[in-house]
Amino acid sequence: MKYLSICVISFMNLFIFSLISFFFGIYFILNDYVIFIELELISINSLNIVMTLLFDWMSLLFMSFVLMISSLVIFYSKEYMMSDYKINRFIMLVLMFVSSMMFLIISPNMISILLGWDGLGLVSYCLVIYFQNIKSYNAGMLTALSNRIGDVALLLAIAWMLNYGSWNYIFYLEFYKNSLEMMIVGFLVMLAAMTKSAQIPFSSWLPAAMAAPTPVSALVHSSTLVTAGVYLLIRFNFLLNNTFLGVLLLLLGNLTMFMSGLGANYEFDLKKIIALSTLSQLGLMMSILAMGYWKLAFFHLLTHALFKALLFMCAGAIIHNMNNMQDIRFMGSLCFMMPLTSSCFNIANLALCGMPFLSGFYSKDLILEMVSMSYMNFFSFFLYFFSTGLTVCYSFRLVYYSMTGNFNFISLNLLNDEGWIMLKSMIILLIFSIFGGSMLMWLMFMTPVVVILPIYLKLLTKMVCIIGGLSGYLISNISLFFFNKSLNNYNFSYFLGSMWFMPYISTYGIMNNFLIFSKMMIKSSDQGWLEYFGGQNLYNNLLKFSQFN
Repeated sequence: MKYLSICVISFMNLFIFSLISFFFGIYFILNDYVIFIELELISINSLNIVMTLLFDWMSLLFMSFVLMISSLVIFYSKEYMMSDYKINRFIMLVLMFVSSMMFLIISPNMISILLGWDGLGLVSYCLVIYFQNIKSYNAGMLTALSNRIGDVALLLAIAWMLNYGSWNYIFYLEFYKNSLEMMIVGFLVMLAAMTKSAQIPFSSWLPAAMAAPTPVSALVHSSTLVTAGVYLLIRFNFLLNNTFLGVLLLLLGNLTMFMSGLGANYEFDLKKIIALSTLSQLGLMMSILAMGYWKLAFFHLLTHALFKALLFMCAGAIIHNMNNMQDIRFMGSLCFMMPLTSSCFNIANLALCGMPFLSGFYSKDLILEMVSMSYMNFFSFFLYFFSTGLTVCYSFRLVYYSMTGNFNFISLNLLNDEGWIMLKSMIILLIFSIFGGSMLMWLMFMTPVVVILPIYLKLLTKMVCIIGGLSGYLISNISLFFFNKSLNNYNFSYFLGSMWFMPYISTYGIMNNFLIFSKMMIKSSDQGWLEYFGGQNLYNNLLKFSQFN
């Protein structure tokens, strides 16, 4: 029992901190209040290296959501990771992960952001390789190296901002909005955010990171690692307004959304489908942020965190019961065997689809209506709505495969809803997934947002969702005909299902060649010619001369 006590202690502490942070956040919103704390570490000439903390409504609300989800994930891990002998080490890693995220959220300063940013990258590597097999090592390496690109971009941005005398970017954004120098910093920050939030062309690490334990996936893919990039860009949103960067981010976000929506419809791994849906939602956040609606992006980030964590927890409970089987083709009629888990799973899925009056509806519907009202090109408009249809399509496909039909795994099936600890944390998140959206809507948009559209645009969102859901269900139902079609066009299906060949480009192509090249370099130069003409040869010659003498 001494191994399990740390879970309960961590859960209680994080949950209490989450509540405190939430009530402070409400107080700060209502009174338009900000606390800015500076701790000077080093002062050289005119350069100050300062640890800065910014407590405003945004950081406090985000912190409360991250703490709440991580507390429930730790409580959930108590049962999910029960067979793990070293569960303490796992909980410590998760706590390190959460504290890195806290650093990132409350820092308006580039130096202190780097502390949290690198902490996230390092601890996520440790968590992805937690199960210590070849697959998870490869996934961890891909995750770490993809994120390194963003870390380097952030370091370059720090070097560029040296000219301003301080790294408190929050003071410079308005002032230098149109200067070339700030545009360069903006581009570097955007690059960093794109690697962390897995936008095209850095998307391949996100489904690979599913090698981590499911509680980690629930934490990473809902509110921490992948949303760090979006959060950073929300803080830097001034640099995206009416610039080339904004247009570029809009295009890449839309393409990411489209690509992952298509990929999820061809995927059979339960966790990878949910990971691709996370990628799709990240694309949505990025693209709406690029259009200048940063508050909407933040709103969707928070509501998405709730139902996505719930979705992963339900998937974890299913995998736990299915004897660690993740293939959805082996599932079926789970709604009879695990009714409570299935209810949570379906409600989270409907929230993801934007079912009216669940949490996802408030943010998604508002985003799509703002898109309909905005001045934008047809290509982006089409991608927004088509990707929304694809979201509903793969959600209904997932429900068809896992909930209906016959159970296809083993004849002796002992599936049940007996995991009470897992169920408790799922039910708390379920309540938030149902009521969170409306609660946040009242908090964040004090004056109601009125969107006036013609009836065909107003109904377009609903129609796209209904058509997507129907097609997802029907394509799965008449799967024999459909699979023959996809086998006829095997190369095309393979292209769509493998994320447009992005994993091959990033692993086999670029990364593999880079690693081979670096091995060649180290063998020929560092351990080769440099040794021959440098230290080793000098040592040998001196030895020979001394012996000769």
